Amino acid sequence: MRIFRHLAKITDIFVEILKPKFSQYFRIWSLIMNIHTATYVISSPEVDKCPKADRPEFAFIGRSNVGKSSLINMIVQQKSLAKTSGTPGKTQLINHFDVLSGDEKGQQYRWYLVDLPGYGFAKVSQSQRKSWEKMIENYIVKRENLANLFVLIDGRHKPQQVDLDFVNKLGRLRVPFSLVFTKADKETQKIVAGNVDAFMRSLKETWAELPPHFVTSAVKFTGRNKLLSFIAEILNT
Repeated sequence: MRIFRHLAKITDIFVEILKPKFSQYFRIWSLIMNIHTATYVISSPEVDKCPKADRPEFAFIGRSNVGKSSLINMIVQQKSLAKTSGTPGKTQLINHFDVLSGDEKGQQYRWYLVDLPGYGFAKVSQSQRKSWEKMIENYIVKRENLANLFVLIDGRHKPQQVDLDFVNKLGRLRVPFSLVFTKADKETQKIVAGNVDAFMRSLKETWAELPPHFVTSAVKFTGRNKLLSFIAEILNT
């Protein structure tokens, strides 16, 4: 299966802890992909309860209130596929959505979009938080068809240690991922660009090469085409 060959390539580049090689991602993301349908499938309390791993899977994760549900809805162009909430920690299960998409070449793809619980601070008990952390780690390590984990970072803020720690952990676990800076419309372009640059410079302290990153706004649809082109390139690998 093509996706497993892609995952093998991604794994091979992590030859040193915290020093991954992302060079194969630095290409021109030129494929234009459209979403035809996106439907809810299931919410699972653990990775073993997830749907059969028979297609590529793209997961989204971030700190509480980072705008994950809004970003997902923007990508699939549906207002309420992923449930939005002002309450931190609302997403508590592994949520799978079945997506059918196509590119300008006429190629169609069926893949899973996954909405994961957030990491970091949420108004829950310590035991519940540890349970979520275990569920998330088991998913990203054991889910063999995981093509890419999109890590969402709030573009309004300077680098947060909890985000840097999580990204570095992904390096140790050898998980294929990219960064998505959200809420670019909530601050001036100068401030957002400065925050993104500061985050990437912080990563340079421990990473040999930097992961792909995207700047987005769910309100203005900023970054949507680039994200979909990136997904299309992976699906075509």
